[in-house]
Amino acid sequence: MSGAPILEILSLTKRFGGFVALDAISLTIGEGERVGLIGPNGSGKSTLVNCIAGVLRPESGRIRFAGGDIGALAPFQRTRAGIARSFQIPQPFASMSVIENLCIPLEYAGAGWRKRGHILAEAHDILATGGLAAKAAALPAELTQIELRKLELARAVAARPRLLIADEAMAGLSGAEVDEVLDLLFALSARGIAIIMIEHIMHAVMRFSQRIIVLDAGRKIAEGLPDEIVHDPEVERAYLGE
Repeated sequence: MSGAPILEILSLTKRFGGFVALDAISLTIGEGERVGLIGPNGSGKSTLVNCIAGVLRPESGRIRFAGGDIGALAPFQRTRAGIARSFQIPQPFASMSVIENLCIPLEYAGAGWRKRGHILAEAHDILATGGLAAKAAALPAELTQIELRKLELARAVAARPRLLIADEAMAGLSGAEVDEVLDLLFALSARGIAIIMIEHIMHAVMRFSQRIIVLDAGRKIAEGLPDEIVHDPEVERAYLGE
């Protein structure tokens, strides 16, 4: 882990009836760290993210963010505290332009009133970082798939996060488009944002992550540097079987 802890998860357990989706998961993410979160389908990745975001409440365990316990906070409060996420299927406001889609989170994720000009300037800066400056006036329906993915990440960044959870941001993209998204995530990391990447494109995870955490059947089975994870016997069994 690099830097002081920004996110600490302590013995987190989540059940759905008799099914244990998360079994005493503990992990730490450092300030500005790039972490890959991987595992087979059904391993608990989405459940963990939903617990961090406040969509689900765990049966036991604690979640600390920036030094404070956030277990009692609603999802919007966690966003304002500095946790943002992007989704695999972008769902922008269809009737609003690209720039307007960014102004919404900029206006409501932050605390306090801000001048419209300041909001627009920040929105244009985020679009420029994502290579979408020329699309500011376009409607989402006019964007390509890669542009929609960039807009989804831009909307998450507009919440001014200290921690960004990028959930399957590259699914279905070509090799060159995957590289574009990686470049964007590296640029966001350079701004000091800690990033958790959830992704099935393994070469992208390996290239991006400083550290990788592996879940399987609700348990954390491995954690370490990318080169260590590739050769971990538990990880091989989880993905390939005995």
